[in-house]
Formats: sequence, structure tokens, C-alpha cells
Amino acid sequence: MGGGGKRAPGSWIGDWGNFGLSRQRGIVQYTLAANRQVPTANLVKSAIFNGFRRFRGQVLYITPPFVGIYLLMEWANKRNEFLNSKAGIALYADEED
Repeated sequence: MGGGGKRAPGSWIGDWGNFGLSRQRGIVQYTLAANRQVPTANLVKSAIFNGFRRFRGQVLYITPPFVGIYLLMEWANKRNEFLNSKAGIALYADEED
């Protein structure tokens, strides 16, 4: 059950991530020295221009549905107010099912 060779219970099988298996190859890690990292370089400038570029690219996809939904809700609210007013009740009172 759960093979593993001739290891006795309690025997050490290796460090975490290396349980007696062969080493992985082909994994490359790159690092940058701490004194070379400048996390806030051009932060404000990049945020403004990149934000505007992203906004400009998406505004034609986002704006029309919102405008359409706003106009639909505006019409529905006005229609609801009219139908629940005295004039609307008098006009449509005889059409009830």
C-alpha cells in the first residue's frame, strides 16, 4: 500500500520539495537586485497615460449599454408614474383583464 521502496517508518526522505526524487531541470528563475528595483518609477505618469489609453479603448463598449439602460429606466419610471396617476387610471381603467 502506497509504495516507496525500502524506507523504514520515521526515516528522513529529503527536504521539503525534494522528497528523494530527481532534481527538476529546465526551470529558470531570474531575480533583480534590491538596489536596482525602483517600484515607483514613472508611476503617476504611467498611470495617467495608461489609464486614459485603456479608458479610450473600452468606452465604446461600455457606454452604449449604460445609456440604453438609463433611457429605458427613465421611460419606465415616467410610464409608471403616469399609469399610477389620476389621468393614467382614468385613461386605462376600462382595459383591465
